Amino acid sequence: MEETEIELIESATAFIGRTQYQTVVNSGGHGLITDEPLEAEGSDTGMNPFSLLLASLASCTVITLRMYINRKMWPIEEIKADVEMFKTLSATRIETKLSFKGEVNNEQRDRLLKIANACPVHKILTGNIAINTNINS
Repeated sequence: MEETEIELIESATAFIGRTQYQTVVNSGGHGLITDEPLEAEGSDTGMNPFSLLLASLASCTVITLRMYINRKMWPIEEIKADVEMFKTLSATRIETKLSFKGEVNNEQRDRLLKIANACPVHKILTGNIAINTNINS
């Protein structure tokens, strides 16, 4: 069944030349370099794609939390998300550890955990996702 309503959320372009794995990525009017580490025969001039994925989740999580905390006017100065990816025998697992600078009671902690798990990138990674790849003629 084909969906009738499609909304473009964001787009990105990646370009790689002959420099071993160094890739220029552009999205939202901004650019960055991705690469592979030296041990993977890359130039190590930027984050690798897995790092970039984790950086997206980490940054979305803290931005979402900051928006919520600001609306609630809670006195939390800093939010940190440490995100790690693990490969198990049957799947890939991502673990996020949150920390806050400022007082956070147990009720706020529970609510912040729910808000963190509701960030848009988290929803995409845990939701129903389809990736279609085509070759332009």
